[in-house]
Amino acid sequence: MTHAHVARNFWNRQADRYARKPVADEAAYRHKLSITQSYLRSHMDVLEFGCGTGSTALVHAPFVRSILATDLSPEMIAIARQKAHVMAVSNVVFQDVSIEELDAPSGHFDAILGLSVLHLVDGLEPTLNRVQSLLKPGGLFFSSTVCVRDMGAIPTALVGVLSAVRLGPPVNPFSADELVAALGRAGFDVVSTWRPAPTKALFAVARKPE
Repeated sequence: MTHAHVARNFWNRQADRYARKPVADEAAYRHKLSITQSYLRSHMDVLEFGCGTGSTALVHAPFVRSILATDLSPEMIAIARQKAHVMAVSNVVFQDVSIEELDAPSGHFDAILGLSVLHLVDGLEPTLNRVQSLLKPGGLFFSSTVCVRDMGAIPTALVGVLSAVRLGPPVNPFSADELVAALGRAGFDVVSTWRPAPTKALFAVARKPE
């Protein structure tokens, strides 16, 4: 069974519970929204991959021209579409597809968001290369990532065990330093990084060179 198939099944099962779950750290989430919106402009076309049930895409919608928000879980996307309908948001399109399968031309997007997803993808570096290729020159990549290796040996091992027995999604354990290095190898200039504590998710803003 492929990584994508396992991940899709896991998140389909979790979709309803995920939609009801409150944000773990509301203050940190709001700070990341604020940082992101300081870069967004009304002419921008944005991609968010791994969008879950669409909450962040819908928050950012008033600040940009369009958002294509994708997730490999059809159940997540169904909930996201319902949210957009209730909120009467018309400039966000939701699509159940992985970033690898996404049919979009190179250099199409002004900004890409990958939030709480890079540790879940099937290969960090191929994903970062794909993001880089989809961005316009000078385009921005916003990521917020749980860096499992920074949590210590026991949590890292536990994540692996839960994934192996299908009680958790497939997870790539890496540190914040390893993530920043991978962004550099993919050709990004890292503009800024922020995390509320050493073991919390790393929020990074990176730019594709002109």
